[in-house]
Amino acid sequence: MPAHDPLPPLAGLPRAHLDWRSDDGGMSAPHSSAFDDVYFSRHDGRAETEHVFLEANRLPERFRAWPEGRPFVIGETGFGTGLNMLCAWACFDAHAPDHARLHLVSTELYPLERRDLARALEAWPDLAGRAAALLAQWPEPVSGVHRLWLDKRVTLDLHFGDTTERLRCLDGRVDAWFLDGFAPARNPDMWQPTLFAAMAARSRPGATFATFTCAGVVKRGLAAAGFAWRKVPGFGRKREMLAGEILDPPADERRRATPWFTPPAPCPGQRVAVIGGGIAGTSVAAALARRGVPVTLIDREAPGAGASGNRQGMLYVKLAAETNDQSRCYLAGLLHSRRWLDALDPDGTLWHPCGVLQLATGPREAKRQARFLDNHPLPESVVRAISSAQASQLAGIPVESDGLEYPLAGWVRPDALCRRLAATPGVTLQRGEVHDITATPEGWRLSMTVDEGASELEADQVVIATASLANGFAQTAELPLQPVRGQVSSLTLPEGAPAPNRVICAGGYVSPPLEGQLTFGATFRPNETDARVSDADHRTNRDELTRTLPGYAAALEASGASLDATTLEGRAAVRAASPDKTPYAGPVPDAAAWREAYAVLAKDATRIPDIAGQHHPGLWISTAHGSRGLASAPLCAEVIASRICDEPMPLEAPLVDHLHPGRRLIRDLIRGG
Repeated sequence: MPAHDPLPPLAGLPRAHLDWRSDDGGMSAPHSSAFDDVYFSRHDGRAETEHVFLEANRLPERFRAWPEGRPFVIGETGFGTGLNMLCAWACFDAHAPDHARLHLVSTELYPLERRDLARALEAWPDLAGRAAALLAQWPEPVSGVHRLWLDKRVTLDLHFGDTTERLRCLDGRVDAWFLDGFAPARNPDMWQPTLFAAMAARSRPGATFATFTCAGVVKRGLAAAGFAWRKVPGFGRKREMLAGEILDPPADERRRATPWFTPPAPCPGQRVAVIGGGIAGTSVAAALARRGVPVTLIDREAPGAGASGNRQGMLYVKLAAETNDQSRCYLAGLLHSRRWLDALDPDGTLWHPCGVLQLATGPREAKRQARFLDNHPLPESVVRAISSAQASQLAGIPVESDGLEYPLAGWVRPDALCRRLAATPGVTLQRGEVHDITATPEGWRLSMTVDEGASELEADQVVIATASLANGFAQTAELPLQPVRGQVSSLTLPEGAPAPNRVICAGGYVSPPLEGQLTFGATFRPNETDARVSDADHRTNRDELTRTLPGYAAALEASGASLDATTLEGRAAVRAASPDKTPYAGPVPDAAAWREAYAVLAKDATRIPDIAGQHHPGLWISTAHGSRGLASAPLCAEVIASRICDEPMPLEAPLVDHLHPGRRLIRDLIRGG
């Protein structure tokens, strides 16, 4: 039995094809050429949305009375122009108490171009501020989940792809459904029994729905899935519509094949301690604080003092030629980090989206890249093939190899980024080295050393984010981690010396200069933990630079720059890697309980016990980000924060499972390890 439905291809999506039609009053509205239907009523689309979706789901009164610490979740089948969601946001702001949060989840197979989206929403000037927030973060048309932060209380997850497929992959539960989409007669592929079954499976008890249609196929599909429906007055010239609810949603059948990944129940209490001040820890701390959760961030030195302490770090990915879950996670992470950095630092003081050139310096890599492009028809705004001549023009220096360009990638100042995140309101910084964590009836007790003295801290929940040291606690000791020493080299460029204006990657990398310093590297030394800078590693970095960019290395030396290892500056640090090179992000499994519950897998992997996996309550981990942490840690932070706060997840369910820290325990049990 498969753990999940297969994920759809990792690819770009077709854009919506629109024409614009005016009514007698001259109002222009978008019309779908593919479905020969309107996105909203040309007579009064806003009033129709409010009647059909807001009032029929009783949103004003439900928002006013919202008692939960978790957000209210709205699910929508068909984002279209975003009018429904913007109206729901406005309704939430008008009625919800200050503590409340709103989480919007919407699917879309044919996303609009940004310019068409802007034009469609111009009709409602009072929504202009909200529309601007949406437009500023409008994602590339790539299949998958795209998280947008519309404001401090409102989050939007856009699930790009087929609606039913997307809802079957959704890891989260919905309180109210906007059952939208082009009319059943125009879009029969969407209005299928599988859609209603997927909605039911992703509903919370008592979830409501509303839809403009009264078509028989809709009524039958809803009833078969467990929804109670009733006819209510429609809008305008439409006499009737449907509304209803589901009181007893079905269980999540996906967990029959992977019971070990069953999420732990939400823990009471919201005091969270995050151990580790690198990019993994500070991004978790900031994600939780943004949700109003008080966080104590603990580091033995200071934010960004360890492996995240370089002045420049590369925001990049290297994706597999054949689609796998690791590549899906990293591409999602790259796109996520780009939006996240845009929102966090719109002035670009901490980062620069200069683009990354990934060179094919030999025939084998050239073939791999060609295979990757054949297997992944992604938009050129995400990745495209380039010749050596194009690479030279883009980089501004001689480049001798063809390759790939990732226009959305670039470089970041990780040390400064960690400090910025640690300063997020709601985060309290505590210097100390935690050497033991102990479960208590109320949560966790952290024992640590502070200025050579002993100290203790109580917390309801704990997130461990200490790179290669993350398995140094009793609860995490069985998580396999490999330390990897890496060293970067840098030199001060003479006046007039050539410099790349793109990050260039091959066996190593070189980045555009920062404040006159050119940084290149980095070495890769598995199982080494010595963080002292060595001339030998400087020579390795110099040789890799010369091998990758011989023309540029010669131009550097001709300008008076010295590549002699004894004159280079640098920094070394120890990162962490997992055996499968995917990060660990999620709840910490109780390894002893898993071995007992799932021992039968060693004899027969098809005999899956009906036992939910036990986890250490309120204990989480984010580690093994390796050299690509800027593309993985912020998204992993959202995975952890979303689970702690009982929200829909920012990735498809199979990818959340792929990141689960217990995956190696199950693998080893099956293989008899």
